[in-house]
Amino acid sequence: METAEEVNVSKGADVAAKGEAAIKSEFLTTKDKFHGLLDSESQGSKREKASESDTVDDSKETSLEEPEPKRLKQNFEGRPDGKRLRGQNKSRPHTKPTAYDEKRLCHSIIQNKECPFGAKCFFDHDIVKYMDSKPPDIGETCHIYETFGKCAYGLSCRFAKAHTTPDFKSMEKADLVKVYEGRTMVKNNMSKELQGRLRKRSVSFEKSEKYLKTLSDNKDKGAQQGNAGENQPVSTEVQTSSDKQPAPVKTVGPLTDADVIKLRPCEKKQVDFQDKLYLAPLTTCGNLPFRRVCKRFGADITCGEMAMCTNLLQGHQSEWALLRRHESEDVFGIQLEGSFPDTMTRCAELINNNTEVDFVDINSGCPIDLVYNKGGGCGLMTRTRKFERIVKGMNYVLDVPLTVKIRTGVQEKSNIAHKLIPEMKNWGVSMITLHGRSREQRYTKLADWDYITTCAKLASPIPLFGNGDILSYEDAMKAKETGVSGIMIARGALIKPWIFTEIKESRHWDISSSERLDILKDFSNFGLEHWGSDTRGVERTRTFLLEWLSFLCRYIPVGLLERVPQKINERPPYYMGRNYLETLMASQNVEDWIRISEMLLGPVPKNFEFLPKHKANSYK
Repeated sequence: METAEEVNVSKGADVAAKGEAAIKSEFLTTKDKFHGLLDSESQGSKREKASESDTVDDSKETSLEEPEPKRLKQNFEGRPDGKRLRGQNKSRPHTKPTAYDEKRLCHSIIQNKECPFGAKCFFDHDIVKYMDSKPPDIGETCHIYETFGKCAYGLSCRFAKAHTTPDFKSMEKADLVKVYEGRTMVKNNMSKELQGRLRKRSVSFEKSEKYLKTLSDNKDKGAQQGNAGENQPVSTEVQTSSDKQPAPVKTVGPLTDADVIKLRPCEKKQVDFQDKLYLAPLTTCGNLPFRRVCKRFGADITCGEMAMCTNLLQGHQSEWALLRRHESEDVFGIQLEGSFPDTMTRCAELINNNTEVDFVDINSGCPIDLVYNKGGGCGLMTRTRKFERIVKGMNYVLDVPLTVKIRTGVQEKSNIAHKLIPEMKNWGVSMITLHGRSREQRYTKLADWDYITTCAKLASPIPLFGNGDILSYEDAMKAKETGVSGIMIARGALIKPWIFTEIKESRHWDISSSERLDILKDFSNFGLEHWGSDTRGVERTRTFLLEWLSFLCRYIPVGLLERVPQKINERPPYYMGRNYLETLMASQNVEDWIRISEMLLGPVPKNFEFLPKHKANSYK
């Protein structure tokens, strides 16, 4: 007797369940047949290995199952309303980073230098012993060695045989080394000297202190006026003029106006935002290797992942890593999150003096509780006075344009963006990005492009970018008709990064599975450049690749669709691809994502664990 799922398949795409994409009936299948095909055609797959060695290595089998803490949290006992915790990945357990190297080779050995720690060094100095215990190489060629002429990871590289002599000496390609000599591929790295000064709190913030002093003076003046019963408005502008004549400026060469006159906001460095495709700052997945992939496909503007201003001011290395910029990113910005004028202004001045960026963006649209409860993200939209001080303070210390990303509001049926936008124009914002959903909605509703149209008219002549539900060039064309200055693409770029090419060429690209695998290979190579080609770098690259695959699996090939284009709110049903690789890429199971990663980065370590950040229910 046929199951309900098989009946729906036999009837074809016309009876597709609500919310599912319409796929041609000849490609539809059931869940059991789908996974059966992947298991039967994948020799040496993770699932088969687990079944063969369940008596030998129980830990490996359990690592592929749904973690027990997640199941426990799905029981809604103890909650007064009995409702499920939804919308912010509440069920994802917090795990500590896994160490994959039992013993790491000392960096001084890799660089052929004397170790400054001597006998007290925690790392391995015995090359022969290290090479015997080192995991086998992943491949025959090293991407870093072939691209740059030498590999900085030497013997610890997981492709070391490609550039190591029999007596464990590292080889170099002199011609390639010369090409890249003195060339900075990645900018905005934090120096040890700056990190030390930040930790000792010895960094000077002259402009910020001047602005913050005016806030303090105005607060005292407002208190005095309040006591006197006066209702005069208090200005938050910084007074830059003075009765005193400016001191003579000692220069070498001709004296220009820029030497003695402070630039007005309209004279700052300008960025042409008009009609550009803007890759959204994506937490976790919007890393530098992913941005490089999108730049290849035609993204015009890129922005780093959201960085916490307090962590930047404290010199956290992990937070500063979010500011790194590749040389291919010609228009690049940094997105900051904070909830206080003093920290945001100081952080803006720090970035202005120590990084190379084209603009700075304020995140006032982040919906997560961690940020919102502290008054940041969407919380700024309801704290207009504080928001104004933050914008004006950052504008005062920056030499580049300041942009803002907002949502329609906080509550679902109470839009407030249209009230804020006219005020932002007076604050000095250079560009506004509007996500067409409220904080409360998250991704449960479609973006409100009618409301974005209204806000775009209010924002003129300041550019306003629209964001929400763009997954095809047809979606992009409809968005442009609303009068927005440009389009920001977020999930659409994660599901198919070639969307930028589709929009610019006005076509639907029926990309093959082999072409998609090449894109993943490029990402892996960029990841090895960015995070390293040793064991730690390979596994970090794998982790971010798997995070991305949790979105890529939602793409449905154009040739399989009954109705083109695919909509972003339509989930794919179970279907068979035109070949095995296309079917494998359609799987929403984490084991199959790991299988794809093993095609590019070799087998996973024995103690490997992965739980998707954005999709914790991807286990069967």
